Amino acid sequence: MIASPVKQKYFTPGVVILVILALNGLAFLAVRFISGLGAVTNLDNYTPWGLWIGVDVAAGVALAAGGFTSAALVHVMQREHYHAIVRPALLTAMLGYTFVAFAVCVDIGRFYFIWHPLIMWNGNSALFEVGICVMIYLTVLYIEFLPIVIERFMFRVNLPGLLKILNKPVDSLLRVLNRGLSRTMFVFIIFGVVLSTLHQSSLGTLMVIAGQKMHPLWQTPVLPLLFLLSAIAVGFPMIIFESLIASRSFKMKPEMNILSSLGSMVAPILAIYLAFKFGDLVVRNAFHYVLIFDTAAWMFIAELSLIIIAFILFLSKKTVDSPLRLFIASSLVIAGVLLNRVNNFIIAYNPFFNPKSYFPSIGEISVTIGCIALLVLVYRAVVLIFPVISQEKIKASN
Repeated sequence: MIASPVKQKYFTPGVVILVILALNGLAFLAVRFISGLGAVTNLDNYTPWGLWIGVDVAAGVALAAGGFTSAALVHVMQREHYHAIVRPALLTAMLGYTFVAFAVCVDIGRFYFIWHPLIMWNGNSALFEVGICVMIYLTVLYIEFLPIVIERFMFRVNLPGLLKILNKPVDSLLRVLNRGLSRTMFVFIIFGVVLSTLHQSSLGTLMVIAGQKMHPLWQTPVLPLLFLLSAIAVGFPMIIFESLIASRSFKMKPEMNILSSLGSMVAPILAIYLAFKFGDLVVRNAFHYVLIFDTAAWMFIAELSLIIIAFILFLSKKTVDSPLRLFIASSLVIAGVLLNRVNNFIIAYNPFFNPKSYFPSIGEISVTIGCIALLVLVYRAVVLIFPVISQEKIKASN
């Protein structure tokens, strides 16, 4: 299956709205870097993290799981039928992790020390393991994306003016890189899958060691496993969601033969996740915390309800065969996992002696929305330049 750049104009009314949202977020970011976290956020010494960690980082890592789940499906399990989804999923994961790394830089007070973990190792720290794995995996994602860049420019190098003398050397370099990557790419793919399982679960470990600061509905020794299972569960729905959005945006016919087949795999994965989730509540005898019906209980009920409704929908053949129903069911899974990360990192986490409840400021919300808008804008630019989306999905250019 051949992929090629999408032949569509970049600017549309929707893109203009995204540009405005991105600029608004960047304006608040400028204030944050100039005047500090206190000028933009509602964070303080009692509440060290909030929306940016819960959504931009923790949820961002989970929702970028389509990269390693698609790689495992196609390259490790040799399911070549799904090859068309690999490049879009890889791009989504690459951009997602890039913005996760950027969000970490934005959230920490002394952002200019973000390089410290590279040379100041602490093997006993779960956060160190997460940081190192994310940095290495992000590098692996860019290496995996290199063949797409090479494919776009190989045999097409046409530098202007005096730089013409570099055309042949650059093209030769691209061909050497292409041969080298084609022989070694399987190493990076396997490495990427392993790294993903490590840091997805270690995010759960990070909350386990929070101890009594976590609400009992979420505080469990199996939280690393639940984090990993939920990331795997949201991988395929995220691919389906992104594919259907891209198809509509670029006026393409969705590849329902692939998406329906992916959708049929979601229900069993959700069943495994729900079995462990409910099993954990039974083993810990934690159901009575739900019956309190306080804020934490209602957020827990909302989180599980989204996943259960999605599970029921994915059991139906009408759902997996319908683009609209498939989009709705996938959106529910994404919303459920997003809410799970928000619950774990914001709702459930309550440091001792915290005198007030946290709610994100307008600046925090604006930066998060702006980052999401910027991610979509970059995604659109990349698929217009590079061969990411399969050619069969593209209509004749206008």
